[in-house]
Amino acid sequence: MFAGPLDESIVNRARQRGKLELAIHNLRDYAHDRHRTVDDRPFGGGPGMLLKPEPVFEATEKLATALTRVILTSPSGRPFNQGIARELSGLPHLLLVCGSYEGFDERIRMALAHDELSIGDYVLTNGALPAMVIIDAVARLLPGVLGDDQSAIDESFTGKMLECPHYTRPAEFRGMKVPDVLLSGHHAEIEKWRRQAALSRTRTCRPDLLEESTPGSV
Repeated sequence: MFAGPLDESIVNRARQRGKLELAIHNLRDYAHDRHRTVDDRPFGGGPGMLLKPEPVFEATEKLATALTRVILTSPSGRPFNQGIARELSGLPHLLLVCGSYEGFDERIRMALAHDELSIGDYVLTNGALPAMVIIDAVARLLPGVLGDDQSAIDESFTGKMLECPHYTRPAEFRGMKVPDVLLSGHHAEIEKWRRQAALSRTRTCRPDLLEESTPGSV
């Protein structure tokens, strides 16, 4: 599942330029029975299978260092957002452990994980897609990954608001015109318009972001 998205676009360029070191590890490589078993039925009964502690502990203990943050992708994790992505981008080493089946043996949470992250209130087949979302969001915040580091500052969710509308050429298309202020060259007025437009878009599309903000933060 990782082979396509992580070999494309910004993440791939970051890897090629040495801005991001990325490795994918198969838990079955750390299972030593004949069938390389990584899951088993839950004690007490119930549907589904759980990831066994042995291969996860062995893999983590081999791959992690004192500077590593071990993160489980899990529906019970804290909701992933831009603030967390920025937090993680400042850390030297992340180890994402992807949930699967019915999840993890609880001892993995108790003894190994520093954090748990969820990308939304829905259920996926496994934790690979959430891991790729986290990798993409974090990678683009690393210094030098984007063509202009300012791009990562002026985006949606960076300051508790959505990004303002943007326009490019032509100045008029099918009767729809670019706002005059954007053509004025008056930078102070442009910044004022962008802030007001961002606030208006946030109020319309995501008012919850403003409700979560502290007074004066927007």
